[in-house]
Amino acid sequence: MALNDVSLDVKAGELFGLIGPDGAGKSTLMRILMSLILPDSGEVWLDGLDVKSEYKKVRHITGYMPGRFSLYPDLTIEENMQFFATVFGTTVEANYDLVKDIYAQIEPFKKRRAGKLSGGMKQKLALSCAMIHKPKVLILDEPTTGVDAVSRKEFWEMLKRLRNQGITILVSTPYMDEASLCDRIALIQQGEVFSVDTPAQMAAGFPEDLWEITSPVIYKTTPLLEKMPLQMSVNSFGQSLHLVTPKGRVKPEEIRAFLQQNGETDFDVKRIQATIEDVFMHFMLNAKKESV
Repeated sequence: MALNDVSLDVKAGELFGLIGPDGAGKSTLMRILMSLILPDSGEVWLDGLDVKSEYKKVRHITGYMPGRFSLYPDLTIEENMQFFATVFGTTVEANYDLVKDIYAQIEPFKKRRAGKLSGGMKQKLALSCAMIHKPKVLILDEPTTGVDAVSRKEFWEMLKRLRNQGITILVSTPYMDEASLCDRIALIQQGEVFSVDTPAQMAAGFPEDLWEITSPVIYKTTPLLEKMPLQMSVNSFGQSLHLVTPKGRVKPEEIRAFLQQNGETDFDVKRIQATIEDVFMHFMLNAKKESV
């Protein structure tokens, strides 16, 4: 995905999230930061280093986890760790304290080949290898994709501990629920960053009214609400619908009356606070309208 006039400033010691769906441009941006691909224009700096002209220094101070598992599957856990430590001129023993919280969970299986590990164990090994040279910056490209819910939770707990040690972390994810775990986030879609803020401020700044509609026949309620005057969008959220209307233009009794007039009898309507997913979907909808 091509990037279009992206401007970001990640603070030292921050856990910063790039939030967006597949194909939004997250991986492209991270590969540029790692000097794996060069930008056509603009400037890219990492910890005061020019990514284009000082790429060797950049790679030395960063730990990188690409989107796909990229360690050596025929090497054991222990051998992968030793290899990556050697590449950066250090040893596992020298920096063991930095990775022990993570590595200790897989160390009992250190003789097992990396290709035979579960998704969660591969994730922990990849992070350990990315950390073994004591980087200042961690760049993690969708590290929890395809990993079970328990491993995802454990992984983010590890990231918080690393952040507390002063390591700057840039992590991308397609999972909106992970956005709230970051200090700040950038929403990215079609190569453009359209909002940067803390998760709480971004959700609090939702510009319209948001309603939750619950009904035992959601599949019938959705097309009805899509025909309601002044509705801006209707999206399914689990067992409920989220309806967006212009700020201050629609009252709850008007929504109830509309549904009753169209044959709905068993439903509930209440105003709710937006989530990051609501914010993202709203921005996406507006972006599509502007591109038409």
